[in-house]
Amino acid sequence: MKQWNSVDEILDFAINNEQEAHDFYMDLSAKMDRPWMTEIFKNFAAEEMGHKKKLEGVKSGKKWGASDKKALDLKIGDYLVAPEPGPEMDYQQALILAMKKEKKAFRLYTDLASTSGDDKLEEIFLGLAQEEAKHKLRFEIEYDDYVMSEN
Repeated sequence: MKQWNSVDEILDFAINNEQEAHDFYMDLSAKMDRPWMTEIFKNFAAEEMGHKKKLEGVKSGKKWGASDKKALDLKIGDYLVAPEPGPEMDYQQALILAMKKEKKAFRLYTDLASTSGDDKLEEIFLGLAQEEAKHKLRFEIEYDDYVMSEN
């Protein structure tokens, strides 16, 4: 893990990460061939922008209101192979890719929490880790409902 020189540097990294997540979901939304699929990924993009705005608020001195509730992990995405993103990606492949991305985001924020050296930042990053875990759970439930029920 990278060595941080300041709290602002850590927050800037997290803010950039949320922007990248937003862009990722917007890109996935553009690849979907059904409007409802497009809408699902656009909604996730909006949530990532919400995380970004919260982090920007923290950087400017606002309080973070994180939940202590831990998200359930169905571990469905843990056993699937991530496809390569591409224009021909179907909904199942997009869900798998999204689960993998959310798991990586969870690990990133958990690692940032443990290395931050600041109790407030640790709380913020653990809160973000739980947000990403909730996203993964929602994708796992969607995968279970949409893909597993068809097989």
